[in-house]
Amino acid sequence: MLPMRYTSILLAVTALLAQNNSSAQSTQTVLTPQQLSGQLNTVTTMVPFLTISPDSRSAAMGDLGVALFDPDANSASWNVANLTFAQNKTGFSLSYAPWLRQLVDDVGFSYLSGYSKVGKNAAVSGSFRYFSLGNINFTDYEGNPTGSFNPNEFAFDIGYATRFSDKFSMGVNLRYIYSNLMGSGARSGIDYNAGQTIAGDVSLMYRDEIRISGRKHKFNVGLNLQNIGGKMTYSSREKRDFIPINFKLGAGYKYEIDQHNEINIYAELNKLMVPTRPYYLQKYDNSGDSLNPSSGKPVIIGIDPNVGVVQGMVQSFYDAPGGFAEEIREWTPSVGFEYLYQEMFAIRSGVFYEASTKGGRQYMTMGLGLKFESLTLNAAYLVPFATRHPLQNQMRFSLLFDLAALQDANP
Repeated sequence: MLPMRYTSILLAVTALLAQNNSSAQSTQTVLTPQQLSGQLNTVTTMVPFLTISPDSRSAAMGDLGVALFDPDANSASWNVANLTFAQNKTGFSLSYAPWLRQLVDDVGFSYLSGYSKVGKNAAVSGSFRYFSLGNINFTDYEGNPTGSFNPNEFAFDIGYATRFSDKFSMGVNLRYIYSNLMGSGARSGIDYNAGQTIAGDVSLMYRDEIRISGRKHKFNVGLNLQNIGGKMTYSSREKRDFIPINFKLGAGYKYEIDQHNEINIYAELNKLMVPTRPYYLQKYDNSGDSLNPSSGKPVIIGIDPNVGVVQGMVQSFYDAPGGFAEEIREWTPSVGFEYLYQEMFAIRSGVFYEASTKGGRQYMTMGLGLKFESLTLNAAYLVPFATRHPLQNQMRFSLLFDLAALQDANP
């Protein structure tokens, strides 16, 4: 039996078809939610570079990081609340990842972040991510060069976190987002400009531990509502679109084998909190959308995605035209594993899975970590299961610096 909401929609469509026979507005056969749930319906947003894993430690564990043990400067992006539990007082990180290197050689993602603890229970952070899409050469209709352009995007964050107890903390990030993919000027009568908006994160972190047979078992639970902000556009004539507002929920378990060896296991769920595209009913001759005669709007199965930010976040949990089966596919799981020896050497691996009807990103990751005094080097490698990925067959690296240890070594 169909859910009540979809039954009502189908009845309304049937009545509409009966009214429109005389005006040749008949539509195609309506698909059921079960049929719709199996169709390709990727959730898309502006500035998807905000969803790229910024560092190699998380990238080596299935692109997760909201509930990591031993937080570092990269936690400024994953869960700023976690920085209150950082062992080091200060630190910063630098990462770089080539993009589409098998096709082009001038596209890449860079990330710089840092933090400093304020007293015992608070921390401040800042980060900058930059995505360059290389150089594009423009020509006229006859092939003559008319100039070049370097599309690029960046985001700048400042964050603050405070600990309410030995187990619980909260953090917030404020983010400025800039995207210039079209350049500035008029094309085909439309004025194009760089897209800009402001967004923020709200994150929570809870940790606890128990002792069994004299050994510690530690637990982490992290939550991050990420990129909550205004819509963007590149043109004054185009409607504004959502940025990638994310819901991230993760958990971690640490098992100390002995005083030299430990294992961390992580699991994380991610969901885009933006509207899912509905199914637009078409005319029999495919000449366009079937229109409701009373409102003049297209007839859809699902929910209208042209809503405000808050409403879009809420309805994203129930608006898929394929019903519950499609909603489940919009949750993206990751699992990760980390082995550490004396907190100086690490082996990591993970799996990232996205439903084929929602983008189909499915891959395994692996990596290593090596710490030497104040410097930590992390590396990651990605192996896709089926579809190609911009980072397949490429190593990516991150450098972490403990500023306090560096200062102690050079008094």
